[in-house]
Amino acid sequence: MATALVPFISAKEDLPSPLTSASELPPLFDGTTRLYVAYHCPYAQRAWIARNYKGLQDKIKVVAIDLADRPAWYKEKVYPENKVPALEHNNQVKGESLDLVRYIDSNFEGPALLPDDSAKKQFAEELLAFSDGFNSAFFSCLRSKGDVSDEAAAAVDKIEAALGKFTDGPFFLGQFSLVDIAYVPFIERFQIFYHGIKNDDIAKGRPNLHKFVEEVNKIDAYTQTKLDPQFLLAQMKEKFGIA
Repeated sequence: MATALVPFISAKEDLPSPLTSASELPPLFDGTTRLYVAYHCPYAQRAWIARNYKGLQDKIKVVAIDLADRPAWYKEKVYPENKVPALEHNNQVKGESLDLVRYIDSNFEGPALLPDDSAKKQFAEELLAFSDGFNSAFFSCLRSKGDVSDEAAAAVDKIEAALGKFTDGPFFLGQFSLVDIAYVPFIERFQIFYHGIKNDDIAKGRPNLHKFVEEVNKIDAYTQTKLDPQFLLAQMKEKFGIA
């Protein structure tokens, strides 16, 4: 079972084992909506959280792919980009994590992932545009030796300020939204990695970020997708060749 291979914190559903090069292609375009993920991938986790938050566990089936031994048919017949996440829906397969979060929000029932407030919508677009830069700053710092870089510290300071813009809740737009879904898989990993590799706590001295982490860990849709921190840390150390 996948849960034996990938240690989840609090998965509440019976998750399938990852498909490998020896696995058969699922019956593509048979009317089943499928979300293709890798359990450890933060980009796939975005779409997975959105699916869970909208209560679509019975409407969207999770299909896990082993990225280290991915099936040839995944690129050839499912998603030519050969990466996750991808969503099979209405005889089409779509990709790109932030696009999929929006697509799931727009095309399925469940709690809305964007508020009606125009100022919050505008701020959401600004934060989503910054998300790649935020991730890049941290991964660049992980590859380097020494302390946390000024670039990475500045990126976290920007997040701290953004979390303080709206005071009607602990999240980026006050209430939980697709912006939180975009950032939380990476904030989670950066906390783990920087503590375990740089001996640094990114939330220290940043009360808004500390509160965000505390509150987002009360949301089942997110915690059901979390992996054991030591598993993620070991995986990242191996990826970056860190002893």
